[in-house]
Amino acid sequence: MPSSASGPVPGIVLYMDAFGPRPALYSMAERMAAEGYAVLVPDLYYRLGPYGPFEAATAFKHDETARQLRGMIGATTQAMTEADTGFFIAALEAAGARGPIGVVGYCMGGARALTAAAAYPERIAAAASFHGGNLASDAVDSPHLRAADIKARVYVGTAGIDGSFPPEQSTRFVEAFRRAEVGFALENYVGAAHGWCIPDHSGYDETAAERHWQRLLTLFAETLWP
Repeated sequence: MPSSASGPVPGIVLYMDAFGPRPALYSMAERMAAEGYAVLVPDLYYRLGPYGPFEAATAFKHDETARQLRGMIGATTQAMTEADTGFFIAALEAAGARGPIGVVGYCMGGARALTAAAAYPERIAAAASFHGGNLASDAVDSPHLRAADIKARVYVGTAGIDGSFPPEQSTRFVEAFRRAEVGFALENYVGAAHGWCIPDHSGYDETAAERHWQRLLTLFAETLWP
């Protein structure tokens, strides 16, 4: 279980949503750090040069910023994040993290957390996705296609209605992860909208967000500590 004692601690990578690192995500990282973890919030858009800041509650409501964000998401591939994750793990180790690593992603970060678990199965012991999109799509880099490579325990929290992860993808995801015999749970947050976990998101739901915290911190407590 998490401890306040000094010494080596488990590391966590928090994969951002579409709007990039910002105070809302840093506050979430701080909440994890308060439980005794070393937490990294990397900028997945770093290759693209200066951008933003974006207002998470309104950015997709304006044509100009919506186009910019979609372009940035498309230009930041799963393969890029997979390669970068080796450096993320090294950065956590340099900061004093030891032992198994946990990963969690929101929105676009959800798929990346699962891809990371497949790419680094000997290091990543827990992987979580919240309102993640395209977890079982027709794309060649869809995370469900690599379920057999995952050794981590997996938790997926889905919005009640979310066009980026429709029921047919949910069914495909469950079938792939059961077939691969991955320890996983998929939970539908009925009534919650996409983005419900993030405090500055238009879909933020405090009650559902607290439920997500309970699930996430329990997952990490059960998998990352000796």
